[in-house]
Amino acid sequence: MNELFNRVIPCLLLQDGGLVKTSRFRRPRYVGDPINAIRIFNDKYVDELVLLDIQASRTGSDPDYDLIARIAGECFMPLCYGGGIRSLDQARRLVASGVEKIAVNSPAIDNPGLIAELSQEFGASSVVAAIDVKRGLLGRERVYHPGRRRSTALDPLRHAQDLVARGAGEVFLNSVDRDGSYSGFDLGLIARMSGAVSVPVIACGGASKLADMRAAIDAGASAAAAGSIFVFYGPHRAVLISYPDYSSVQELFR
Repeated sequence: MNELFNRVIPCLLLQDGGLVKTSRFRRPRYVGDPINAIRIFNDKYVDELVLLDIQASRTGSDPDYDLIARIAGECFMPLCYGGGIRSLDQARRLVASGVEKIAVNSPAIDNPGLIAELSQEFGASSVVAAIDVKRGLLGRERVYHPGRRRSTALDPLRHAQDLVARGAGEVFLNSVDRDGSYSGFDLGLIARMSGAVSVPVIACGGASKLADMRAAIDAGASAAAAGSIFVFYGPHRAVLISYPDYSSVQELFR
């Protein structure tokens, strides 16, 4: 069983019951069945899994409880789920189905008090503040609202500090501009976020190789998450669900 302090986490995106991968939050490409992917990750002793339903986030629909329960039933690793969670009752249903962490993004922008409700109910360690960051024309960083598909006026660091103060026990930090780009993590943003909050930061967006994951950790993240490198293979991005063996991940953090 993997006991590494630093985590390397696949981030899978759900849409219409299947797995997809986006590029800069657009052009979702189908990459497979979630249950099959979970079984592959089980065999690879994956540290943790982040599962985000981008359709529920965009349309405001409820989570697909039946599918999530099936996925959680197959998962041998901790499962963090986000997408469509707007109430405590929804979160209770997800936790009852086997989800260990609840990630909240758009609803935490519209109703940050939800973070406090979830933290009081489940504890801070089960509540993840998911924050998408996009740069404007002048390079200014702003929180991106995935439901509305546009940037807000919120400063990412201040938004994170507010959500942590309300009870979030972890920050999932994703770069919109680097999503699916293979250009490496935004190390400056990771360093600033890690210095601004007192909780672990999961960095996501831009990984092209395992060395990028180490760079994110060195910049201050407690964990590095990625999608493309775990679902695509080769220069033509053929679909292949994979994960490095334990020894490779262990060597990465020595």
